[in-house]
Amino acid sequence: MNPFYEKAQTLESLIMDWKTMAPKPYNKCEANPYTRTRVILMNGTEFEQNWFMHMFSRNCPDNEARRELALLRRLEKQQQMLISALKPTDETALEHTIGYEQLAVDLTAQLAQHEPDMYVKNALDFALLEDFDHLYRYADLMSMDTGAKAENYVGRYTEIMPGRPTISHHRHPFDSVKYHIDNKTAELQTKLCVGIITAAEQQTMNYYMNVNGFYTNDRGRRLYQEIGMVEEQHVTHYGSLLDPKATWFENLVMRQYTECYLYYSCMQTETDENIKRIWQMLFEQEISHLHAAAKMLEKYEGKHWQSVVGSGEFPKPLMLTSNIDYVREVLSATVQNTACREGYVCVNDLEGSADFFRYQNTVNNDVKQVVSHTVIEDHIRKFGEDYRFETAKNPIEELRSRVKDNTDVGRTKTAILLRG
Repeated sequence: MNPFYEKAQTLESLIMDWKTMAPKPYNKCEANPYTRTRVILMNGTEFEQNWFMHMFSRNCPDNEARRELALLRRLEKQQQMLISALKPTDETALEHTIGYEQLAVDLTAQLAQHEPDMYVKNALDFALLEDFDHLYRYADLMSMDTGAKAENYVGRYTEIMPGRPTISHHRHPFDSVKYHIDNKTAELQTKLCVGIITAAEQQTMNYYMNVNGFYTNDRGRRLYQEIGMVEEQHVTHYGSLLDPKATWFENLVMRQYTECYLYYSCMQTETDENIKRIWQMLFEQEISHLHAAAKMLEKYEGKHWQSVVGSGEFPKPLMLTSNIDYVREVLSATVQNTACREGYVCVNDLEGSADFFRYQNTVNNDVKQVVSHTVIEDHIRKFGEDYRFETAKNPIEELRSRVKDNTDVGRTKTAILLRG
């Protein structure tokens, strides 16, 4: 599939009425978990595009170009609002959060397994274990606050158990900045990957930032606050991989191409026929957006779209699916790692004066005040053990206890890991 060779519609013809922007939501009790995660993914992708074009317009002195961007941006916003309406009104913020973290785990794992650039793959594997642990913390909060079992929301496709403990995720900002890719030499799969994961993590950060103040108890508010801060790190982490040398118009084309690829992937893999028809419609619209962006690239910079995406032929569709074995492999091999400037290192190998320890000593100076830890301890006090869904024992022995939360793995030099 090459979207550049598909027929485009006029942009004006894509303006929607209110009825079109109010689709039938999925049924939270019947929908496949990956239908929910695709909705979250595409909402985040559209948000990324919309705000990118706002920033573009604010840095563009040409009003003709700004008007073209305004039309394109309005059409993107229509799509984003339509997708937001697919979330049913009876799905709570916490239920939706479980979908966010399942998406983070299975999207990251899928991208990592198909990523040809080892540096980018390592960045994915590193953050994967952190989102995996976030799912576990929110699941325990859900168990306490509502009595619901998160395994039912993830369809048992994704395990729920400790990863690298969230308390270990808090690092100095300097350690979140990585080497960027070069769009002129990077493979198309890599360029797609970096854009997709940055948008997805940004959407998660924004969601937690907005939800935390509306949660109904202080424990939940503080958990959203803490994990929201980690998501800010992840946005910096992934966003720093993007090529800063790309021009605004080159970025516009790459982002539109990424949207086309994702809608095509959703269309190919969706199991809900109603939602699938929506992905089809939005894919067809996105083709027109892409063609318009390509014309702008040629008009304002004298460049052809092939200079950005090569032949334009899509890679294999992105599939959201279970990745239990892969996550276990990464957990077993890298759980004790932390970030150090542009690289990753076992905590045991860090100098005592490292920024990581200095930041930890400031932010986590009183472990009893770190809510990602206390939410597990609260669950243990209430029910006698934590909540988790495992297909086998955790591959890290220090993370197997159901009656005590570990705050040392990935954080202190004293954590001697036993794998098996």
